[in-house]
Amino acid sequence: MKNLISSLPPVSEMMRECGLEPKKQFGQNFLFDLNLTGRIARSVPDIEKSTVIEVGPGPAGLTRALLLAGAQHVIAIEKDKTTEPILSKVVSASSGRLDIIYDDALRVNMSEIAGGEFAICANLPYNVGTELLINWLHDTAQGAPIKSMTLMFQREVAERIVAHVGDEQYGRLGVLTSLVADARILFGVPSSAFVPRPRVESAVVQIIPNYEKIKRIGDISKIENLTARLFGMRRKMIRGIIRNIDWNIFDLTGAERAEELSPEKFLEISKKLIA
Repeated sequence: MKNLISSLPPVSEMMRECGLEPKKQFGQNFLFDLNLTGRIARSVPDIEKSTVIEVGPGPAGLTRALLLAGAQHVIAIEKDKTTEPILSKVVSASSGRLDIIYDDALRVNMSEIAGGEFAICANLPYNVGTELLINWLHDTAQGAPIKSMTLMFQREVAERIVAHVGDEQYGRLGVLTSLVADARILFGVPSSAFVPRPRVESAVVQIIPNYEKIKRIGDISKIENLTARLFGMRRKMIRGIIRNIDWNIFDLTGAERAEELSPEKFLEISKKLIA
């Protein structure tokens, strides 16, 4: 099977043959570097025993790498149907290990299409990456069987995901991620690796759900709402945002700002607030 995938023409050549160009409206920035796509794919934990869901495969550079790395099954979700001539050829070479779903990933129930435990690996479109991650964190907290997420983001977003209280980048993403999972930046990716070349650097983040943490959460929607509310006015003192509360019960004065509250403190407050 690896020989079939390896024998396919280079991604750039297949794009030229099909007249495929990256589309700005889909936030597409394609990766052609085989060393880089291979490194990302090999970073997926336990890949040879995993169903891997990829979002936005485009011309299938990372898709090929996932198959070559030994993924049991790859399910790629693609919104842009003009990629079909390329993706269909990769499907044909995959020996039944690749399925393509043409749909908007924001609308797809990944647990249903995977039919069991799955990993997510993707070079996420810049314009929906954060929204997708928040959805997946929510799904994880609600019991979705996600084993791992190995995701490419803009470097700035990646730093927000792994940020801790006291870090300049600390905010809503850092709180939600920390309460659901363990996250780290695996490596940086220069803008020169993409076509077209974006104006920003990127980084690959790995997020591993932590089910001991998840047991403590309860209703993650309450935490989401609280973080949105407080970080939405992050320069204001929390007593000026949420009034008529005795902040002393949280060992706080109310003069604190959102960026000073740990993820655990957000969890504690969310559990005691009625609205």
